[in-house]
Amino acid sequence: MSEHNILTPQGWILGHLEHHDGRVTGVQGQPCDPQSNDLPYVLPGFIDLHIHGGGGKDIMQGRDAFETIARTHLRFGTTSLLATTMTAPADELIGVLTALGEYCEQRQPGTARVLGVHLEGPFINPGKLGAQPNFAHTALLSEIEHYLSLAPIRVITIAPEIAGHLHLITALSQRGIRLQLGHTLGSYEEGVAALEAGASSFTHLYNAMSALHHRQPGIVGAALAHARYAELIPDLLHVHPGAMRVALRAIPCLYCVTDSTAAAGMPDGEYTLGSHTVTKCLGGVRLADGTLAGSTLTMDQALRNLVKIGLSLPEASQRLSQFPADYLGLQGRGRLQPGSWADCVVLDRSLNVQAVMVEGEAIELKNA
Repeated sequence: MSEHNILTPQGWILGHLEHHDGRVTGVQGQPCDPQSNDLPYVLPGFIDLHIHGGGGKDIMQGRDAFETIARTHLRFGTTSLLATTMTAPADELIGVLTALGEYCEQRQPGTARVLGVHLEGPFINPGKLGAQPNFAHTALLSEIEHYLSLAPIRVITIAPEIAGHLHLITALSQRGIRLQLGHTLGSYEEGVAALEAGASSFTHLYNAMSALHHRQPGIVGAALAHARYAELIPDLLHVHPGAMRVALRAIPCLYCVTDSTAAAGMPDGEYTLGSHTVTKCLGGVRLADGTLAGSTLTMDQALRNLVKIGLSLPEASQRLSQFPADYLGLQGRGRLQPGSWADCVVLDRSLNVQAVMVEGEAIELKNA
């Protein structure tokens, strides 16, 4: 096996990654400066906590779509992900969550690991739907308990200003579920109160939330002033690079997501996003009225975009792997060190994906 520049928690190692039974056993080699050679990079596999679809399929289409989505995103270096639902009627959510609960029990060869579910809605503000269908309603603990019995829900997006939601944030966060503020018209004060109650992140920061104004800081202001974690879509379309820099400077563990739709990895055309029909064109995905509706972003392009706006490769990697793993409390992912899952992505010097490894399964890409 040829040598690679391997990114470890201790820095770059020129050498070889060793693994057994899906786990890293060691990284053999010497510390190096990758600029001193022209060999490929090996980074921790990307972890995407907000995926609606890919390869022409949408999570809300059910069991037959999951494998296509997990296989599509693997091609772009994503080794684990959260399947993200859309706001929908309860019976539809129950059907999708039941199917996801079964699918998450094991990983299919050649696919990314589906770690669980990000429930994006229906507990959001109907006045800030963005591209979410209009099935928003106030959360009830009994409803959430039923959903939790069906699938491993890791993250729930919630609007904190809705009556009763602060109590639920406390109750659910105490059970280890991550509560994110999003699709919200809440004030700065309501955002701070939600963080104090146990909320721990913000869904696609800046998008579908009350904006920062110097006399009304809004939810964005609460995030920039107080958050440790927040997700951001770095497609250079959802958020201006200048606003990305503000968030990177303000939020210590800002991590990146794709918010990708069925259009990811596909040509321009019409696709499904929950109950909506969306159009991929000019690098974006939009509803008929022009509203941004998720993205076509993949995590390898997210990495290149972060480097483009000035982050070093280790810094960019951290926001695509380590920080999302840390946010979910996954000590065995997001870093290449003994005991961690052998999840990694091999990139050429232009940061294009050449190969991916998921839990020790090496996948050479045909177009590499």
